[in-house]
Amino acid sequence: MPLRFEIDYNDTSIAWEQLVDEVFHELTSSFIEMPKGEGFIDYATFEKGYQELKRRTDAFAEFTTESVLEAVRAKPIAFIVLRCILGFTPPEWGYLTTEKTGIEVNQGAARSIDRKFRLNPLAPMNEGTGVTGQRIRALVECAASTVAQGAGVTPSGFLHRLDKADTAEGPESLQSIADLGVPYPVLLYERFLGRPFASHKDSVSELVGEVVETAVKNVLTEAKISFRDTKRAERIPGFDQTPDFIIPDEFTPVAVIEAKLTEDDGTARDKVTRVQHLHTLRDETGMDYDVIACIAGRGFKIRREDMRRLLQATEGKVFTLKTMHLLIEYTRIREYRIR
Repeated sequence: MPLRFEIDYNDTSIAWEQLVDEVFHELTSSFIEMPKGEGFIDYATFEKGYQELKRRTDAFAEFTTESVLEAVRAKPIAFIVLRCILGFTPPEWGYLTTEKTGIEVNQGAARSIDRKFRLNPLAPMNEGTGVTGQRIRALVECAASTVAQGAGVTPSGFLHRLDKADTAEGPESLQSIADLGVPYPVLLYERFLGRPFASHKDSVSELVGEVVETAVKNVLTEAKISFRDTKRAERIPGFDQTPDFIIPDEFTPVAVIEAKLTEDDGTARDKVTRVQHLHTLRDETGMDYDVIACIAGRGFKIRREDMRRLLQATEGKVFTLKTMHLLIEYTRIREYRIR
């Protein structure tokens, strides 16, 4: 059987089901593996921060602003450990700090400080006396006082964010956890509330979304092919809907590419509609460029009819991460390949 890229799509006897099955077979879920991204912290590094914080606070018996700051100065990753004890995101911690201390730590500043420590987790530092230093001290002061208060009494129908095994009763909870360890059901329950890898997944969501775009760029760059990598919401003359890539440019296009990774069928359906519109736009303007879809993720394999529409709109030029190496050979992009 010929490849889907070689079929005559004017043929009324096309075996659509086989073509759909072929693409579905190539698509896989992307949520199992995630890019580490810049600032990823492995367990060994995280554990060093934990041990430093535990040592400087006398196993959490002296959980004060100064003792915690000593740990952060010695091993900045202790700052991240502290945030995990609170169970807050950087913006949440910044907001509470502003409220408690009067030192403004907006979400941009909070994220910047958090990133600073993740990029240099074990390099000793001095927070200094500038604005950033004041914010770091205020964040630590807020954390120490918040942990000291514990969850307290919560109104019926509400759940306090510190009502966790390690902070519910203030420093006593921390000491107990540090001394005895965490019972496995407790660990599993808190994992249930927070989802494994949730924070990291959120932090690299943009990198995950760019997997397909990066694969396209790599193929084109390796073949030394000129291409226009458009920007989000950019207006391109001749296109009322801007594609993700134009080869070689918008003035003499031989191919346009829509690229997308998605795990939900709603987003996939939106992308199929975009590709169909590009196909219609091409025909209405009398152009002859290829309309290409480069896709990944299980979202595209949920609705068979959507895949059929995508194959029709691209005349079979649907490339997955497994067939990306064929992108140039089976499209008009080959006209610009450096021989």
